Amino acid sequence: MLKTHGRYTYSGISQRPDYSWPDGKRLAVHLSLNIEHWAFGEGLGNDLAGPSPKPNHRSYAWRDYGNRVGVWRLHELAEEFQIPITVLLNTEIYEYCPDVVAAYRERGDEVVGHGRTNAERQIDMSLEEETRCIAETTAAIKKHEGKAPLGWLAPYISQTYVSLDLLKEAGYRYMMDWPCDDQPFWMKTRSGPILSIPYPTEINDSLQMLNRMATPTEFTNFVIHNFDEMLAQSKRHPLVMGISLHGHVLGQPYRLHEFRRAIRHIVSKRNEIWLTHPGEICKHVESLPKGIVPGS
Repeated sequence: MLKTHGRYTYSGISQRPDYSWPDGKRLAVHLSLNIEHWAFGEGLGNDLAGPSPKPNHRSYAWRDYGNRVGVWRLHELAEEFQIPITVLLNTEIYEYCPDVVAAYRERGDEVVGHGRTNAERQIDMSLEEETRCIAETTAAIKKHEGKAPLGWLAPYISQTYVSLDLLKEAGYRYMMDWPCDDQPFWMKTRSGPILSIPYPTEINDSLQMLNRMATPTEFTNFVIHNFDEMLAQSKRHPLVMGISLHGHVLGQPYRLHEFRRAIRHIVSKRNEIWLTHPGEICKHVESLPKGIVPGS
């Protein structure tokens, strides 16, 4: 018998009870923008090209372009098409460039916990360090937003064996670190269930364009084809499609120019889909009768 995580049991999507999103919609779509900050000359961080010796100012500056320019261009895009954005926030941003968070706050966008900084990962932390990281992230968001976040996405989507337990005990109602489904489902923790909401590893600008070297046109086509197929599949099952964005990746002008084609395509179907935040998806799932969503 293979070792397992013990967090959920197998559930085939075609064998589950049916339900719908608000107003009878069948496909929920969320655009999640990672707003991140890094230490200069130490810790983790994406590289512009091959890894370079510290302080690696070129890669630091390339990432910082995302906060100085990229996230503002994506804000303009969201305003132009009137689409909700979910902010996945490193809380060091509050100290470094608080105006960025304020601009999305004014739109009414949701803020999700994304650790303190992307210079660190939970997998590298001791139990005490990880507990403190979650607590400090939660406290910072509560201080600045007036309420604690409902959801969490770990920096580098990296969890320890106890991350789910710590998140549940810190008051989180959902997380997006387990990309194994197109529907939300409940996962077990030692203190009760926590909801898993789909967050993409495939429709993710960083993973596709930095790691797999997809061109802007290829990535835009991926988004459109994924959307069209999921919209068709959603006639049989309610589904969630996430799109992962980063200011230093998709906020580059030549990529953003092409990505507009995907946004135009999605909003042309606005009446057929639920453009929303993960927190709203969580609240809807919590309202469903027990036994409808796997793990409930």
